Amino acid sequence: MSGGTKTMAVLTCAAVVLTTAYTVALGSSGWLWFGSVVLCVATIGLAASDNATPAGPRRPPTGPGPANP
Repeated sequence: MSGGTKTMAVLTCAAVVLTTAYTVALGSSGWLWFGSVVLCVATIGLAASDNATPAGPRRPPTGPGPANP
């Protein structure tokens, strides 16, 4: 994982902990939990795209065939 992905993961965990503390102390807030879920999904997407193998450059086909003008 890159530095940006690790930072986002730490902030996501902190947001979930703070949302849980808020829920315990003051009661549940649907918008806070919704925001936490959206942040978790975005973090998972960033981590997945960060670990994806980048596509290499395309090579022209080799072998017999018509030549490109």
